[in-house]
Amino acid sequence: MVQAGSQVPESEHDDHSAQSDGEQQELFVEDASCASCVTKIETALGSVPGVQRAEMNLAQRTVLVAGSASAIKLIDAVENIGYHARSMENTSDNDVLAEREKADQVYYQRLIRNTVVALGLGIPLMVYGLFIGEMTVSTTTERIAWLVVGLLTLAVMVFSGKHFYVGGWKSVRTHTANMDTLIALGTGTAWTYSMVVVFFPGLLPEMARHVYFEATTMIIGLINLGLALEVKARGRTSEAIRRLIGLQTKTARVVRDNKEIDVAIEDVTPGDVVRIRPGDKIPVDGVIVEGHTAMDESMLTGEPMPVEKEVGDSVATGTLNKTGSFLFKTTRVGKDTALAQIISMVKHAQNSKPPIGRLADVISAYFVPLIMIISVTSGLLWLNFGPAPTIAFAVVSATTVLIIACPCALGLATPMSVMVGVGKAAEAGVLIRNGEVLQTASSITVMVLDKTGTITLGAPKVTEIVLAAADNEDEILGLAASLESGSEHPLALAILESAEERGINTSVVEHFNAIAGHGIEGVVEDKHLYFGNEKLMRDKGIEIDAFTDRAQNLASEAKTPMYLAADGKLAGIVAVADPIKEDSIAAIKRLKNLGLRVIMLTGDNRATAAAVAEKVGVSEFFAEVLPQDKTNHIAALQMENEVVGMTGDGINDAPALAMANVGFAIGTGTDVAIESADVTLMRGSLHGLADAIAVSKATLTNVKQNLLGAFIYNAAGVPVAAGVLYPFFGILLSPVIAGAAMAFSSLTVVMNANRLRFFKAQEH
Repeated sequence: MVQAGSQVPESEHDDHSAQSDGEQQELFVEDASCASCVTKIETALGSVPGVQRAEMNLAQRTVLVAGSASAIKLIDAVENIGYHARSMENTSDNDVLAEREKADQVYYQRLIRNTVVALGLGIPLMVYGLFIGEMTVSTTTERIAWLVVGLLTLAVMVFSGKHFYVGGWKSVRTHTANMDTLIALGTGTAWTYSMVVVFFPGLLPEMARHVYFEATTMIIGLINLGLALEVKARGRTSEAIRRLIGLQTKTARVVRDNKEIDVAIEDVTPGDVVRIRPGDKIPVDGVIVEGHTAMDESMLTGEPMPVEKEVGDSVATGTLNKTGSFLFKTTRVGKDTALAQIISMVKHAQNSKPPIGRLADVISAYFVPLIMIISVTSGLLWLNFGPAPTIAFAVVSATTVLIIACPCALGLATPMSVMVGVGKAAEAGVLIRNGEVLQTASSITVMVLDKTGTITLGAPKVTEIVLAAADNEDEILGLAASLESGSEHPLALAILESAEERGINTSVVEHFNAIAGHGIEGVVEDKHLYFGNEKLMRDKGIEIDAFTDRAQNLASEAKTPMYLAADGKLAGIVAVADPIKEDSIAAIKRLKNLGLRVIMLTGDNRATAAAVAEKVGVSEFFAEVLPQDKTNHIAALQMENEVVGMTGDGINDAPALAMANVGFAIGTGTDVAIESADVTLMRGSLHGLADAIAVSKATLTNVKQNLLGAFIYNAAGVPVAAGVLYPFFGILLSPVIAGAAMAFSSLTVVMNANRLRFFKAQEH
């Protein structure tokens, strides 16, 4: 069913307005680092009396809190769960970004330093254990040597792994479990057990006198490296907001006391009169009070066609004045402008994007308590029913269970697959920002497409020439291009480019005159030409009745017809439009074959939207949609439990790209759109969407295989470590076998992840 207009269901408006109720405050949280941190912080703030909702943007480390609670109570709630927060009241967006970037840079450098220190000890230990000697304790010399190594490992744990242990302790305090818990538990137990071996080897059976210092340091080093790469990847998220802020001019030319003076944008007030010249950006919102012009409003609407403006028409911040000079009276300044609202929408969309828990964290939440139960149960069984020395066997069994569960393969399972999957996607011209996107893209149910620049080329082109009195198309195009060579009108470029592509040389234009709102006139090759709309032809007495139906048909096909008259007679019609990309129809069909529901959103008029939708085979579309309407449509689909992908290329698409479960930006589009999105399609083709989804499905399957393999290793190793085979075969888990199994498990993960390199997306 075809849908048009920018209306949104009432329930959606109600929900949106409900979310906007109450005072909003923003906090900056310095040490939030993962998805589980977000959950803890939002939960803690949500429990504060007076808080209606709390939404955290992990990329910016900011939390938007709605409600009546004071900033002091909010900060206390965050600090009570072990984080540091401060209010961002009276802090500019630029200052917030600068502060976050500084904090991220410090955090990244610390993680790299932690990685170098941990692997600097771990790699030599691993090489020693694999190729040089056994990591066992038998002699006094070995005890002294391993004591030194143990103390060095403790230093690494404090220096490089402190945040894991702090995070593990926080999870214990909040009665949750995550990867931090597993890392802290596994590495802490491995080190403690190894030190017991060093100090009291006689208390343990000979086969259990093995140290695990290399496992402790390698795990800490590798996971620090993974976190560092993640911080680097997510650091670009704030670029969308930075680029939007960059659209705001720093000064405005204000008319005061009959003088034009440049003042700082902060000093412009509602009611000021501002002068705009050709090429200027609009500094604040307002209404034209003198003059006329053609405006590039693609920032707001996404549409490439210029918009004629005259006295009484509104202008918006960040839009570009193409031609005339004019005066306008300011109506909205500061955070009330259209551009400021787009920035706010992008930030809100990033905050409110549905959180996606990491698979490893989700599994750890169940796995950690289970391992602890098995460990305690094993120790108690050995203590009550085992052979002498019962305490020694109980300690060995309980600690070996915890050691064998340490997340070596688990820590590699997801990043290895994601690394290969992201690389594979890049080969297809699809740049993916982070691993979570791969997980989400595989479950997209609705793909929302912007029209201009996404389905279409995004730039006006000459698509048709209708002959009247002229002999051929080149004659019409040559005259029009010659006349337009003296014009500043935005459509002139399309005509000049078309003439150049056909190898048509332009002639000198004389007596050029721009007729505001109607067209242009001039003399070319001794011919008096008029070029413009129907009103211009009527005013100049040009007979066009025989061609008005043809012009109206062109208009109904989303084309702009322009009449060319020579020496008082109609010579022909030049039609300019934003043409559909060559592969859009095939790509949209491919998306449908993947089972996706395809919807088109556009700021263009209904007639143009309907014509494009029909050509590309999209049955659902919404026309005349502004940026806030696009986010409302995305939110409405998400309320229907749809997993939404949004594809766009313009500044006006940025809030919707951030709001969607996965935002896809056309690589030929604006920097703001690219920075707001999760995925960039470098080829500018919609086929990249299907490629991205296919790669994401393959990657997620691979991740699940790796996690399954890692847990099969644990599932097999834990019971043996607990001693289930001892009563029947007298077998306890040998540290040598455990080490070999650990290595084999990690090798299996790496090999399976590399199978993705041979994956090929379905041909177009």
